[in-house]
Amino acid sequence: VSSSSGLTHESHRKDVEQVYLRCSEGSIEWMYPTGALIVNLRPNISPASYKHLTVCIKPFKDSAGANIYLEKTGELKLLVRDGERSPSRVYCFGYDQGGLFVEATPQQDISRKITGFQYELMSKGIAADLHTASAPCRPCSDTEVLLAVCTSDFVIRGSIQNVTNEAEEQESIIHVGVNKLYRQKSKVFQLTGESGNWRGQIKTLLECGVKPGDGDFLFTGRMHFGEARLGCAPRFKDFQRMYKEAKDKGLNPCEIGPD
Repeated sequence: VSSSSGLTHESHRKDVEQVYLRCSEGSIEWMYPTGALIVNLRPNISPASYKHLTVCIKPFKDSAGANIYLEKTGELKLLVRDGERSPSRVYCFGYDQGGLFVEATPQQDISRKITGFQYELMSKGIAADLHTASAPCRPCSDTEVLLAVCTSDFVIRGSIQNVTNEAEEQESIIHVGVNKLYRQKSKVFQLTGESGNWRGQIKTLLECGVKPGDGDFLFTGRMHFGEARLGCAPRFKDFQRMYKEAKDKGLNPCEIGPD
């Protein structure tokens, strides 16, 4: 988390401050914005790998007081307009398309403004999966499922307890009861209540039309801005079949206990 305050620059309203970030994910919070911030993302990887990176930012819900631009060689392209209210909107661009230029807008009372956003750096392939509208909706092939088991941030066997639709954000929240936890990157799925059952929530696009149903599924997916996003989710009996067939042929990309 990087935090800055414009009050220290009150006498220099045109000041431009440089911020350097080394982490692959985090957040920026700019209190009482004046002047501008140049946000330099410098992850601890080889510069040769930069061209394979995508940057995504998600403004805080109450972010205000500045415009956010994509800047390259002095040219500015508006990404997020001050005061724009788009719940859960995520803005993505290639790392080589430029850096972030955050410019304060004229305010009568800057003490009431805080500009902020979360950011993530990821490979272009992962970003495409997360932000291609059709990706979470279409069924995965056997090969895609087996690869997802190896590479996803979470892999669980579970059932759909309920589905909550959020029309404003164009998303569905899948409430999952977990029967077996194979892997999770973050503690999205946790023990709840005295019954000792594991539960969690997975988000997907509203257009996918997910509905509660009987039976177990293999849920896979990725963490994105602290939320679990759905990837491949075959019925568990179908996963058992494809896993056994691949294992018998020596083609399964990684080992996992399918039972």
